[in-house]
Amino acid sequence: MEFIIVTGMSGAGKSYAANCMEDMGFFCVDNLPVPLIGKFAELGMGGSGEYKRMALVTDVRAGAAFEGLSRVLDELERSHCPVRILFMDAADSTIIKRYKETRRSHPLEAEQEGLEAALAAERELLAPLREKADWVVDTTELPKLKLKDMLLKIFRSRDSHADEMRVNVTSFGFKYGIPPEADLVFDVRFMANPHYDPQLRPHTGLEQPVADYVFNDDSAVEFMRRLCDMLQFLLPRYKEEGKSALFIAVGCTGGRHRSVAVSHRLAEFVANCGYPVAENHRDMLRN
Repeated sequence: MEFIIVTGMSGAGKSYAANCMEDMGFFCVDNLPVPLIGKFAELGMGGSGEYKRMALVTDVRAGAAFEGLSRVLDELERSHCPVRILFMDAADSTIIKRYKETRRSHPLEAEQEGLEAALAAERELLAPLREKADWVVDTTELPKLKLKDMLLKIFRSRDSHADEMRVNVTSFGFKYGIPPEADLVFDVRFMANPHYDPQLRPHTGLEQPVADYVFNDDSAVEFMRRLCDMLQFLLPRYKEEGKSALFIAVGCTGGRHRSVAVSHRLAEFVANCGYPVAENHRDMLRN
């Protein structure tokens, strides 16, 4: 089991780090009460492998109970739990700027005389944890994309595909609305429509006679060629930009024939390009 405690200064990027780790296959919990950390660790140690990578975020939001974290860590060490600490830090000036941008209050600000005093109190409280940390990541001058790359280098497992962009290809019917999560939407209503063939109408674009009907047309073949060329250009650039998931939607009128055939062929192309791909057909079985 891999058990990581993410802690550090408020506003230093702990929640974003946890999101990145979740993309890497960690089971993550944010702001878990300190008294429950031991139970959380037991869940992983006593399981059958479903929680082999676990991470929790804990910090001064826990209030007075946070002071008991050192004792909890000692107990975990005695129980041979492989706990490691990721400490997120940033310069006070950067944290103050981030708080001004988000207009949120620091967890200790109500107890101190202003934000600067709250940060000073927090640093003093966290000093022992920082010394124990396995990794200290300073995000003062670190853009999110660079932070993600750094976390990937630290936590990427040998069998992990976390650094690969996942692609979801789905067909849909325009009459039922465009999928709101779509990054790229392609309209294939110009293609020959099997709906008007009584023998093909009951079937779907996953069946060969329907696919043959759709692609027995020069414009459909040319469209697929150009679409694949464009995606071959775009996919690595989306990945370089830091996108962890790309949602491609292909639509026809009802989402049963043309969009299904195109999506199926497109998913095969994306898979052949080396990207993890999920193929879905949202409206294929609608009446």
